[in-house]
Amino acid sequence: MSQNPTGRLEGRVAIVTGGSRGIGRAIVERLAAEGARVAFTYNSSPGPAAEIAEALGSDRALAIQCDVANPEQVAAMVEKVLTAWGKIHILVNNAGITKDTLMLRMSIEDFESVIRTNLTGTFVATKAVLRPMMGERWGRIINIASVVGLVGNPGQANYVASKAGVIGMTKAVAREVASRNILANCIAPGYIQTDMTAKLNEAQQTELSAQIPLKRIGQAADIAALVAFLASDDAGYITGQTFAVDGGMTMV
Repeated sequence: MSQNPTGRLEGRVAIVTGGSRGIGRAIVERLAAEGARVAFTYNSSPGPAAEIAEALGSDRALAIQCDVANPEQVAAMVEKVLTAWGKIHILVNNAGITKDTLMLRMSIEDFESVIRTNLTGTFVATKAVLRPMMGERWGRIINIASVVGLVGNPGQANYVASKAGVIGMTKAVAREVASRNILANCIAPGYIQTDMTAKLNEAQQTELSAQIPLKRIGQAADIAALVAFLASDDAGYITGQTFAVDGGMTMV
C-alpha cells in the first residue's frame, strides 16, 4: 500500500475523533493530503489541535473540542461540520483512553470510564453521522480498535473489552448500512510508535520488537495509510472486516 498521497479523497469530508496526537494526527494529515476536508476532535490538547489546523489551513481542517462520550457534544460537533462543509462522507473513530491495572485492582469507575470513551463514544459518533451519510448514499466508517481486542492482554480488561466491543459493533453496523453504500471496517494496530512507546527505554523497545515477526515497532503513518485506502473508492467492496496492522504479531 502506497504511503504517498494520491488525491483520491478530493471532495470528501471526513471526521476524525481524537485527532490532535499520535495515530489520530497522522490520520488527519494523511486524509487532508489525499484531498479531503478534515474535521477532527480533541478533548484536552487545544495547543496541538490549533497547530494542526493552522498548518493544514482553514479550507482543509477544522479543530473541534469534543468529548466523544457526550452525545450532546458529539451532535454539536457534527452540526458544526455540516454547517461548515455541508456533507459528511468519512468517520474515523480513533479517540480512546486507557486506565490499566490488574482486574483485582481495577475499580468499576476505571472500567466504565474506558468503556464510555472507547466503545460508547464510537457508538455515539457513528450514530450521529449515519443520516448525513445515508443522504449522500456513500459513507466510510473506520474504527481504530487494537490487536488486544483480538487476543487479550493482562492488566487491560477494560481496554480489551472496549476494543473487542468495537470490533463486534463494526460488524453489526456494516450489515445494517451496506444497502446504503456505507461501509464499516476496523483497524487493529499492534505496537505503534507513539508518545507512550517513546517513554520506553532501549531495552524495553528491543524486547517489544523481538515479539514482532518484522522485528520493529510500527509507525502512525502505517495506520494512516490503511485508513486512506479504506476511506477511498478503491475499498468499495470491503466491509465488516478487521485489519491487524501489527508487523505479523497476531497472524493465524
